[in-house]
Amino acid sequence: MADAQLHKKLVLTNAFRCLECGKCTATCPISRYNGSYSPRRLIGRMISQDPANVALDPAVWTCLTCGLCNTRCPSDVKYSILTKELRAEAARLQNLPTITHGGALQATMRLHATSEQPQDRMGWVTDDLKVAEKGEWGYFVGCLPYYEAFFSDIDANPIKIAQSVVRVLNELGIEPVVMKDERCCGHDLLWGGDVKTFKMLAERNVKMIRETGVKKILTACPECYRTLEVDYREVVGKLGFEVIYITEFLADVSAQLAEKMGEIKQTVSYQDPCRLGRQMGIYDSPRKMLNIVPGLEFKEQAKHGVGAICCGTSSWQNCDATSKRIQTDRLLGAKAVGADTLVTSCPKCYIHFKCALQGESIPEDQKVEVKDLIVILAEALNGKK
Repeated sequence: MADAQLHKKLVLTNAFRCLECGKCTATCPISRYNGSYSPRRLIGRMISQDPANVALDPAVWTCLTCGLCNTRCPSDVKYSILTKELRAEAARLQNLPTITHGGALQATMRLHATSEQPQDRMGWVTDDLKVAEKGEWGYFVGCLPYYEAFFSDIDANPIKIAQSVVRVLNELGIEPVVMKDERCCGHDLLWGGDVKTFKMLAERNVKMIRETGVKKILTACPECYRTLEVDYREVVGKLGFEVIYITEFLADVSAQLAEKMGEIKQTVSYQDPCRLGRQMGIYDSPRKMLNIVPGLEFKEQAKHGVGAICCGTSSWQNCDATSKRIQTDRLLGAKAVGADTLVTSCPKCYIHFKCALQGESIPEDQKVEVKDLIVILAEALNGKK
């Protein structure tokens, strides 16, 4: 990216409006535990120096892109979006992040973009689940079949999320289209600076969805939702189909579902995903769905909604001691308000919290269960039968 383009990004993200008040740093989850990182200082350097030099700083990968600082900035500096743009230049200059899990997940994403090798990703569709190859409603599964293989060691079972989505939809008489050769949405590559490969994934997935005839595509992953709804449009223009997050759809038919639900006696707290909340403005529908489950008691954490703290890791990169401290605090925060279960509505939040529970930082008597929201709904529906 040329200097002129970087300068344009600074203008478009309001970076030149920075008042150096420090509210971004004061609210940043990373800065709370890592005093060497400051969004304000990085913005100041981009304005006062050659922005390309800042792209060489490893600190461009420290940001969680959670967007909390964006909500506190009096000048509306879009720091997380600026970070995304700066990372494209950083990647071009070979300033790369520390990738978790040996880079295997990113390698899989790149294979999805470039390989014509057919996938074997439908084994999770058991005989009791009804799916279709063509139709009006589609379900974008995302990388859950791959996460199932990668995270079996932490007893995560993320594929249960996909199965629960289909079970709930089947209860409503919907047999969603599930594409046997669906590719990763590309979220992590985009936020990791690999824009070229992301565009390849966007074009492949949109073409594939269009060929099914789907008019409405549902997703239970906030990153997939944001990527399809926002970032794909920047690549392909009009999609030709509507993108809907699962709880937004279910909230409209909540009364119908409530009649079918059995009782679940649990006290739960909810984790607002960054992509779903601050980036896409969805806060109410997940809570509405929790509140229709008979027997379920809902407890709100002190920092929730627009002020929620994220799960501490983004895009399978730079997971470190700071990430674990953030995750531990969120898990303990759920326990502190009396919850025995922390409910997520993001597969990655779910995996990160399950991973954090494996360590010794949380005493056994302070640990909570972690469950995905759609799994709870499916369990409630099954409990009535």
